[in-house]
Order: sequence, then structure tokens, then C-alpha cells
Amino acid sequence: MSAEPIMEPVMPQVDPIDLLRTIEEASPMPIRPEYVEGTVVVPPQPNDNHNDGAFELSFQFRAAGFRLVGMGNGYRAANKDGGTLGLVVPDFYVRRRKASELDESYRKANKGWYPVDMIALVGEVTSSNHWADTGPKLRTYAAAGIPVYVLIDRHSKTAHCYTDPVLPGEDPTEAYYDTDTKVDLGAPLPLPAPYPTLDTAPFLES
Repeated sequence: MSAEPIMEPVMPQVDPIDLLRTIEEASPMPIRPEYVEGTVVVPPQPNDNHNDGAFELSFQFRAAGFRLVGMGNGYRAANKDGGTLGLVVPDFYVRRRKASELDESYRKANKGWYPVDMIALVGEVTSSNHWADTGPKLRTYAAAGIPVYVLIDRHSKTAHCYTDPVLPGEDPTEAYYDTDTKVDLGAPLPLPAPYPTLDTAPFLES
């Protein structure tokens, strides 16, 4: 894709949730901006290979019996002080639970963002903003303690299953995943039990 993501640092006194809502309302086209590591990121419009592949991975989870797989919801990760650490819209995810009344109350209070602790596995498919998925978003997911991060990196033509998140200190930008299972794009990607091995062949360009 030729479109580049839009990035904008956030002033500390501005609530990131309010800023993202303002950007959404001002956009002439539908967008869903995200917030990671103090910066607003407006992802580029994904192409058909991105969307078709992400849907195919979601279907593979469903076929393996994971009914709580989904796409499209936004999630908020919080700092220890309760402030917003990140606002993310993963390409696909497996939830720990269906949204409870408490989760829906949280979403209402946070203007459309569910709590990130609903997520057991998160997945991203890179576009021209591959740097965000391989850097700030990876660290944000690790800092939030999400156990499994599946990354389809179309830029490097590799697929990754990151596990064992580590936050070594108080700084979330230093978070990382201790284990990276990596395969060439198109090869089967093994995931930890009880998840299925994923077929990444749908991402190969025809």
C-alpha cells in the first residue's frame, strides 16, 4: 500500500480517548485511530490481502472451537496509576470471556473501549505501518500482560508467535516478549496449547 500512517504526539494534559474521538469525528473517511507510547497512530486503509488473511486466521480459530475469536473491538490498557497506557484495535483476537455487564460499563465509561484484560491472544497483520506492530504495539501488548501475540509481518515475509510477556521495571516501553516462534510466511505457525497451528499461506501474494 502507498498510504502511510499518520502519527501525532499527545500532549500530557489531553485525555487520549477524547483526542481519538475528535480525530475520528474530523476525518472525512471512516478511521479508527489508536494510541501507543504517547503517540496517536492512524493506520492506513488495509488492502484485500490484509483483510482476507486476517479473516482466514479468525476462521481457523473458530474452526478449532474458539468461539470468542473476534475482530473490530477497541481495547484500553491502563497504567498502574489508572491512566491510559494504550488504545488498540487489533486485527483479530481471542477473548477470555464474553463482555459482562462490568465490561460494558467499562466500555461506556471509556467511550467505546473495552478493558484489555478481556484478551487472551492478540493478532496483527502489518501494512505500511509495520514499524508500529513490530515495535510500540508489541511493547504495549507485552506491558499489558497479553500472553500470546501473533504477528503476520508482510514486510519481512515472516510470521511470529510471541509468548511470555515481560515488564522488567516501571517503564512500559521496555516491555518485551521473551519467546519468539518465527516461521517464513506461508509455513505453519505453531501456537502454544490449546491454540491451533495456523496456516499462514493465505498471506502469500498470488
